[in-house]
Order: sequence, then structure tokens, then C-alpha cells
Amino acid sequence: MKDELMRRRTLLSLVAATGAAVATGVPLTASAAECKPRAKAGPVSVAYVEVNNNSMLNVGKYTLAGGGAQVFDVAVIFAANINYDGSKAYLHFNENVQRVLDNVATEVRPLQQKGIKVLLSVLGNHQGAGFANFPSQAAANAFAQELADAVNRYGLDGIDFDDEYADYGVNGTPQPNAGSFVYLVQALRQKLPNKLITLYDIGPAAARLSYNGQSVAETFNYAWNPYYGTWSVPRGPSAKSKLSPAAVQINASSNAASLATRTKNEGYGVFLTYDLGAGDASSYISGFTNPLYGSNTVYTP
Repeated sequence: MKDELMRRRTLLSLVAATGAAVATGVPLTASAAECKPRAKAGPVSVAYVEVNNNSMLNVGKYTLAGGGAQVFDVAVIFAANINYDGSKAYLHFNENVQRVLDNVATEVRPLQQKGIKVLLSVLGNHQGAGFANFPSQAAANAFAQELADAVNRYGLDGIDFDDEYADYGVNGTPQPNAGSFVYLVQALRQKLPNKLITLYDIGPAAARLSYNGQSVAETFNYAWNPYYGTWSVPRGPSAKSKLSPAAVQINASSNAASLATRTKNEGYGVFLTYDLGAGDASSYISGFTNPLYGSNTVYTP
């Protein structure tokens, strides 16, 4: 899966460059072709960025000393919210998330041009609305449409579900039900057939992946353990290539190297990191890129 994904990224970058040349009448030069992302062998590395405090561009500043490939394959904008207006759930962006989205040309496109997929994470906001308590399939579909519209409007690569801080039951909202999340994920996949949908394995939604004989576990492209500094195989897809049992907080989890080693030795295909900030974290990141990819990390401001 991961090798196929990297090949697809490379192909898409070439197609995009060719398309731009055709559109502008400018021939595709050798220098343009050389801008295609460099592939690497090994697990997919994921970086969550707290955009209230840090820039998404930090994700693209790390490459492998051996070969020059990008360290991170997926960058996650953390985070949009599922809010409640008194009658229904709706998608909300705080001012910092909105700033990133309003400036995708400078905050997101540079990452995508390097082959990095950029996802929008969505989580609760203490208002009672969550992925697990839509009162009907129609309500779940309506929220899925808002998510799909955001992905399409801003040219993002998918959605990450994080069922935290919903505070189910407040403001008169219902408790989680069995079918809500299944309906939501099914609807979103139908609307975004070629985008990434990922699962942060936490909360009532993650515990409700099946309903009425239907499961959405295999619908997710990736799923990861949400507890930093620990090892726990997440719920979601059955293939190891789509799972990250390891999770680390950058510059905080002291066992990144051992978790990376276990990821590689046990054949898992994803490695999750959280809270990539400003400044040079290459020493810490090298602690997991050496086991994962056999290379130190280089930081380029």
C-alpha cells in the first residue's frame, strides 16, 4: 500500500506539472520534472500540527540524509471542530484553522508539491455534537457533505476523525448511538472516493465501526493509536500496512526509537507523530527515522 501510494504521488506530481505546462503553453522543462517527490522505502510517517501555535510548513522542512526524501508523508491540520447550533451539528473552523485554509497557496500547496498529503482533523468542541450521535442517517449525510465540501473547496487530501471533547449529552444532545458513525463514514467515502479518510482510535465513534451487518473498518485508509509514548494496535483496517500501533509526541516521548524499531520489526506500515513545532527537531526525529528508514534526518529552515 505504502509503495503504491508513493508511486501514485510521483505520478500525480508529473501529471500536474504537465497539465500546468499545457495550460500555460510553457513546455515541461527538465527542472520541472526534477521537482517530483523522492520516494522512500518504509512506513508512512504522519505529523499532526497544532496550528493554533505552529505552521504547517514545518512538516516539509525534514528530509532523509540518505536520498533526500521527505520524512513525513502525511500532515494533519489540527484541528477543525464539530459544533452544535442548537438543532444540528456543523463544521467549524477556529481563526487559526481558517487562516491555514484561507492561505492554502502558501500553507498547504508547498507541502503537497513535495508529495505530502494534507488532511483536516475534526474533533468535538464540548457542545454535545459528535460523530456518534447523529439522530438520523440524513443528519450524518449532511455533515459528511460539509466535510467533503471543505476538502474540495480547499484542495485538501482528506479527513481525519478524532472523537474527543464532544461532551455527548450537553445542550440536550443525545448520547452515542450504534449507527451514527457508520452512516457518516459511508457517506463521506461515497462523496470522496479517492481521498484519505483516517481514524484516530479514540472515543465512542471508534468503538462503533459496525452497524446492521455493515462495517466501515476497511473504509479507513489508515488508523492510529492516540496515546503518545505507547504501543497499541488500533481498531480499523485489518492490514498492518494501514495501522500505527506506535504514537509519539515530538521532543516529549522518550521511547520513539524503540517504538519505531518495533513498528519496522513487526511489519506495521504507519508511524504517528504529534505536535511538530518550529525549530530544528532533527535530532529527535532521527531517533525514529534511523530504525524506520536507515537514515538520519536533515532539517532545512
